[in-house]
Amino acid sequence: MSERAYVGGCFCGAIELRIEGRPSAMGFCHCISCRQWSGSPVNAFTLWQPIAVTIVRGAKLIGTFARSERSVRKWCTRCGGHLFTEHPRWGLVDVPGAVLPGFPFDPQFHMNYAEHALRLPDGLPKMKDLPAPMGGTGQTMAE
Repeated sequence: MSERAYVGGCFCGAIELRIEGRPSAMGFCHCISCRQWSGSPVNAFTLWQPIAVTIVRGAKLIGTFARSERSVRKWCTRCGGHLFTEHPRWGLVDVPGAVLPGFPFDPQFHMNYAEHALRLPDGLPKMKDLPAPMGGTGQTMAE
């Protein structure tokens, strides 16, 4: 993947994000928190260094919710569209793949697969919980 800029935003377009460079990782998360937040059986994530993510327009419309200190979720207060999740503990920002139209989403692994609600036998590694550098066991499991 080449290093370039990607533009995305909320559902109504009032908030625009610009993301530059390469993601630190991308894949699928199956944890109950991501599933509840996304309203989907699986969340397609892209993880970025915070410096890569810039709010170009609509910053005053961004709502914030933190159920725990691990994840600070951001959305548009006008349309409810999801934008990104800050993960201060890891120093990363998760921008859902769907927020970035045209982004070449190329998943590397599944994480928190022990909590899955939908089996996805796609040949990618299935992490039981989180990768070891993120505080998990780093263990994989069968599809």
